[in-house]
Amino acid sequence: MGIRGEVFSSRITIGKRTYFFNVKENRTGDLFLNIVESKKHGESSFERHSIIVFDEDLKDFLAEFNKAVNFMLDEAEKS
Repeated sequence: MGIRGEVFSSRITIGKRTYFFNVKENRTGDLFLNIVESKKHGESSFERHSIIVFDEDLKDFLAEFNKAVNFMLDEAEKS
């Protein structure tokens, strides 16, 4: 890669929230995923929440994330 910092970014805005999915590279060249939720707070400020997932944890994180999403989708179908 050779580029320190952000190497990929995408975003989606849903209602008042914007979600950013940023793949970044640290000083040693390791990649990590930075997921950020940004929501307008008041007239001129934003509330931001961030989570970082390192590449070595990505498969396990994704497996548990998918379990949670599938649970929510199954519950929504019951309603």
